[in-house]
Amino acid sequence: MKKITLYIFFMIVSYSYSQELNLPVFTQYLADNDFVISPTYAGIGDNLKIRANGLTQWVGIKNAPDNQSIYADIRIGNRSGIGVSAYNDKNGNTRQKGVKFSFAHHLTLDYKTKQYLSLGISYNINSFRIDIENFNTTYDIPIIDPSITDDRSISNDNFDAGILYRYGPFYASLNANNLISKDTEDFVGLEPGKLLNYQLYTGYVIQNKRNKDVEFEPSVFFQLFDSDKRSSTDINFKYRKFNRKGDYYWIGASYRFLNDQFFQPLNIGPMAGTQWSNLYFAYSYQLTINDLSGFNSGTHMITIGLDLLKGVSNCACTRGTSQSYYR
Repeated sequence: MKKITLYIFFMIVSYSYSQELNLPVFTQYLADNDFVISPTYAGIGDNLKIRANGLTQWVGIKNAPDNQSIYADIRIGNRSGIGVSAYNDKNGNTRQKGVKFSFAHHLTLDYKTKQYLSLGISYNINSFRIDIENFNTTYDIPIIDPSITDDRSISNDNFDAGILYRYGPFYASLNANNLISKDTEDFVGLEPGKLLNYQLYTGYVIQNKRNKDVEFEPSVFFQLFDSDKRSSTDINFKYRKFNRKGDYYWIGASYRFLNDQFFQPLNIGPMAGTQWSNLYFAYSYQLTINDLSGFNSGTHMITIGLDLLKGVSNCACTRGTSQSYYR
């Protein structure tokens, strides 16, 4: 039992060290909110889109990660978009907060074949701290190190850049996140200086020929960290059903794995959501498939949203690949 406890502690601590400015991407981007993935999606669609996410990871493990985030983007003019996002992350005694400001511009490559190119950039401000006020003495450590006199907080800013290509129902975005190295002076030996990571997100929206109100959307999300070359992949599938008013519901599933361990998934689970008038709601569940699975009931995430200020653009380059963008 002692070994298992130490293993769980090691997993949580390792996760907290690796998360700074590199929070893991969960399935919130699948809640019809691709802006989570890339700034290039800012302004695509006919509404001011607001999405708020609440996530609790590894339910059942004390001090497991909790995350809250909010995303909003809107088109400006006919071919550009802006967006803002913010998050609050808690993991044991670590706290991380951040704000991201994004801009995207959309171009038409070929109107007849519906080929579009979008370019996006984000400026990020992040802060990280350790809550030393929560440190407690134990039998093995009867006295807290007197050298620990502050919260070891640190702040950084960074940039993301991305490109999005759309060809009819096909889409592919490539993003480079955290383009500059961060200040690691206060975390020497604990934090990696290179935070650069690459994300590829691609998929295809299949419209049912017999029923145009039904869509199928397979997609793949790939992430590669430049520092140690570790990478992971999500394989996703969604089914959407629209009614005459444009409201819809969807169901889907996601399978995540390390790329050198395809048959050993990190997470797997179902998800579902609905859009009714201007209101949006989605729920996602991820079952952890590793040695921690016996000590937690998985990861739960809820997304709620609003679509406001509808305005149709004169440029087709701001129309998304799914009907959900211009309902």
